[in-house]
Amino acid sequence: MKTKLTAIFIFIFLTISASAQNEIVQNLRNYDRRPLHFGFTIGLNSADFIVRNSDNFFDISEIGKVFGVEAEQSVGFHLGPISNFRINDNLDLRILFDLTFSQRNLNYYILTDVVENGVPQFENYTMKLTSTFIEFPVLLKYKSQRINNYRIYVVGGLNPKVDLAAKKKIPEIEQPKIRIKQPDLFYELGLGIDLYTTYFKFSPEIKFGTGFKNMLNQDGTEYSSSIKYLKSTMFMLSFHFE
Repeated sequence: MKTKLTAIFIFIFLTISASAQNEIVQNLRNYDRRPLHFGFTIGLNSADFIVRNSDNFFDISEIGKVFGVEAEQSVGFHLGPISNFRINDNLDLRILFDLTFSQRNLNYYILTDVVENGVPQFENYTMKLTSTFIEFPVLLKYKSQRINNYRIYVVGGLNPKVDLAAKKKIPEIEQPKIRIKQPDLFYELGLGIDLYTTYFKFSPEIKFGTGFKNMLNQDGTEYSSSIKYLKSTMFMLSFHFE
């Protein structure tokens, strides 16, 4: 998924670069002189965990014990408003308020009492962790010089996240399931292109973020004790309209 989204973004960039070789009439000529402007964003995300297994998951002497755990990413979406404050010709301060829907899966390998050709067999249990984040990214946007109706930019900053689904009651049908700590704090880096149309600015952007905190909430079960730490990551493809 990440490879496909990155390829799409590179294709857009190369297409625009090729079309910008000739001088054309600039749209929204005074747009970037405004001290403040607003917009909204919508996009796709791919959420994942960085998992480090604890030392005791190597013990395979006990039936029903977790032997290993791996994270599996899945695709979600996000949307929200944008506030952009001009600092100078090449630097902006951006404050967003995003609502992000995502899911991350943890695949557990559990020892069974089945032995085939002298080799112990394992069964797989997939734990689905769905999240609804409220996010408050505060980012600095560094822009290149404008060429015709586009300019390239890089963006980076911090993003506090609160998962509204973390405290909800877990239905019996979804158990066993570990809980994730709250809140989290991400650092984010990205690359985008500002495209100036006749009536608005359109900006496709790719961004990667990683959390600072260990999000695992130890509950004493084998499903949490088999993990040393969980750190959240997210890859985002966003489309900004300003």
